[in-house]
Amino acid sequence: MAACGLNLALQGGGAHGAFTWGVLDRLLQQPDLELEAISGTSAGAMNAVMLAQGWLEGGPQGARDCLQRFWHAVAAQSPARWLPDTEGMEPSLNLALNQWLLRLSSQLSPYDLNPLDINPLESLLREEVAFERLRRECPFKLYLAATRVSNGKLRLFREAELDVKQVLASACLPTIHRAIEIDGDYYWDGGFAGNPALYPLIYESRSRDILLVLLTPAERPDLPTDIDSIGARVAEFGFNSAFLREMRAIAQARQQSRSRFWMLGALERRLRRLRFHLIEPDATMAKLSRASRYDTRLAFLLRLKQLGQQQAQQWLEQGGACSQRDSGVDLVARFG
Repeated sequence: MAACGLNLALQGGGAHGAFTWGVLDRLLQQPDLELEAISGTSAGAMNAVMLAQGWLEGGPQGARDCLQRFWHAVAAQSPARWLPDTEGMEPSLNLALNQWLLRLSSQLSPYDLNPLDINPLESLLREEVAFERLRRECPFKLYLAATRVSNGKLRLFREAELDVKQVLASACLPTIHRAIEIDGDYYWDGGFAGNPALYPLIYESRSRDILLVLLTPAERPDLPTDIDSIGARVAEFGFNSAFLREMRAIAQARQQSRSRFWMLGALERRLRRLRFHLIEPDATMAKLSRASRYDTRLAFLLRLKQLGQQQAQQWLEQGGACSQRDSGVDLVARFG
């Protein structure tokens, strides 16, 4: 991949964020990788912060090391870490445990289940991230999405204001954790309002290329008929609708700008020259259950990482961001 600026848009998806870890790990091995801005939600926000912190410590290799420490620490706290490993992605006993936890969280409030408001991610973030230094010296622009509980509006936290609460807010599932209070407002997971948010990468950066790393499959051909699969599809719609609307609006705006040959404004010119690239789950991940997003066993996370590395390798072999062979994703065909 020739040296050129690249923006990243990292989707959320719980433990499936280990797929994004794999994508980033492969990209960080490219000698001429130049990142300008990262927009992340939930697990995508965690990956973005770890990437930035590690890069600050030791460049691309430091970023790889920091991401690895984080995901291994997540696995070390897994309630299923005692289960024996198997060849399958979802061992039946672990799947049953995650499905039970999922049903429990749908029936009881986190204010009842977790009266002490314990969040293991908080201690991990405090151990791994030097927030004061990151606010001063962050190597990239960061945009972490959270959803304001009072009105459902998107709130983007920039690198200059980041602290533990802002990152936790981006990953605050309302059925698992209490809402995060920041300056008198309460926040839930950013996936409800932007998963991830694209507009800051368009309006506030110069890079021509935007790489979308998605965790939700584009299509699921099977009709959900049982209560678990119906609930999973409904949840996917809820966490993907804002992203799909934004991508559809971008696709339509680009199409309109290309139909005009004069009197183009700065935004229209930028839309015309932007290239969107896509790395997304393969068929293996598409078959995973909704409950697998709560599976933080190390063996499972490492398999997802490997899948991410493979998908990133395929993208690089096709030319990556800067090759003239890759004109990017056809947004109208995909999202229009």
